[in-house]
Amino acid sequence: MANPGHSGRPTRSMSELAERLRRESRRLTGPRQAILEVLRQHRRPLSNKEILELLPGDCDLATVYRAMHLLRRLGLVQRYDLGDGVARHELLAPDDDGHHHHLVCRRCARVVELEDCGLAAFEESLVARSGFTQVTHRLEFFGVCPDCQRAG
Repeated sequence: MANPGHSGRPTRSMSELAERLRRESRRLTGPRQAILEVLRQHRRPLSNKEILELLPGDCDLATVYRAMHLLRRLGLVQRYDLGDGVARHELLAPDDDGHHHHLVCRRCARVVELEDCGLAAFEESLVARSGFTQVTHRLEFFGVCPDCQRAG
């Protein structure tokens, strides 16, 4: 089912995020902390430019790109492509592998998270027929949201 904004998922605390960075010999710099806070507050996939626009204070796009690369490498964020060629990132909840799908409005770009996948049996069938292992998938759905339908 749909879950706009991940409201039911637990989020990582800032102290947990800082500890994870320290375990990897990384500091929680001011810009990294601000970026993580933006991701915690906006629990939907955000582009690097959206993150930059939401940051308080002085930060540049290169810093956001570097931080997102590090956070992806550490497994703290998941990268998504929602069909427009723009990379977006979402903070992962504890024990979340980042596997979920989205429903994206083609008009206003509203993003709704889909909680259920339902493709495990299909993946198992692919493994059995192809001989491949470690099969995974990415799948996004596109449509027109109710608000855009009402607006015409």
